[in-house]
Amino acid sequence: MRALLDTNAFLWFISGNNRLSDKARDHIADFNNDLVLSVASLWEIAIKTSLGKLELFSPFDQLIPAQLEKNAIDILP
Repeated sequence: MRALLDTNAFLWFISGNNRLSDKARDHIADFNNDLVLSVASLWEIAIKTSLGKLELFSPFDQLIPAQLEKNAIDILP
C-alpha cells in the first residue's frame, strides 16, 4: 500500500505519541508499505520549530533525515 503521511501522523509516529492509533502505527511501521511525506510537511515542521511552536527531541537537520531513512519514508516534492 502507498500512503501519504500528514505532518501530525509523521511526528506522532517518530515520537511514539499515543494519539496515533495502533492501526495507523502498524501501517507506518510495515516496511511492505510505500510511505511518502510531502515536502510541505517538512516546511511546516521547520517553520513551527523556528517560531517556537514545536519542540523536537533532536535538531531538525539531524532528526528528519535520520527518521526518513530509518522508517523508509520518501519525500514527495
